[in-house]
Amino acid sequence: MPRVPLQWVLWDIKDTLLKVRGSVGDHYSKEAERWGLSLHPAEINAAFQETYRRYSSRYPNYGSSQGQTGQTWWIGVMRDTLAECKVNDPALLNTMANNLYQDFCNAEKWEVFRDSKTALERCSSLGLKLGVVSNFDNRLETILRSCGLLSSFSFVVTSEEAGVAKPSPAIFHQALQKCGTSADRVAHVGDHYVYDYLASRSVGIHGFLLDRDNSHKEGAVPQEHRVVTLDELPSRLQDLMIE
Repeated sequence: MPRVPLQWVLWDIKDTLLKVRGSVGDHYSKEAERWGLSLHPAEINAAFQETYRRYSSRYPNYGSSQGQTGQTWWIGVMRDTLAECKVNDPALLNTMANNLYQDFCNAEKWEVFRDSKTALERCSSLGLKLGVVSNFDNRLETILRSCGLLSSFSFVVTSEEAGVAKPSPAIFHQALQKCGTSADRVAHVGDHYVYDYLASRSVGIHGFLLDRDNSHKEGAVPQEHRVVTLDELPSRLQDLMIE
């Protein structure tokens, strides 16, 4: 049976095309400095990791099924993180959390990987259409615009908007509806073995694992499904475009 040629590429965003510049602790401590507070970035990072895990467990996918929004969820995480670091004034906690929530829309908070823009351009030049499927809140389009990436994509599906997060097949089905084609005409690339690689392949999409740290070299991912940099991706996709 002839293979159906590829038409679309879906992209994960965080830790695939971009990452937080520096650390969360760096950014929170700079906000604290504006208010005359001295907080150590390492202490903030530890508090943030614990608070983020707790919120993700109690209120998965930004609490979307519990009446929360990405904004209320993140402000809760930020407030509780800062409170763990002995910031006690409720009004100040609110102000700092709201400032941080808005600040993370700006390009200076994010680092676009050196291979990201070239890979997007090369995929587009092959005639492939591009979309986003990301476990992210609804700031994502603003962040992508500020980083100069949004115009590469035909659509953006966030887990907050979709009401469901990877690895659920449902978020990929929503993306496939936007593609207007069958799963075998679509590829997906992301950095997470379960959320990106296994989840996309479970619905028939051609999943590729971006393995920047080479940690899956001896793992369960076939070499033809694994790339160490995005520079390798266009030629892999080109192979799938041949009938």
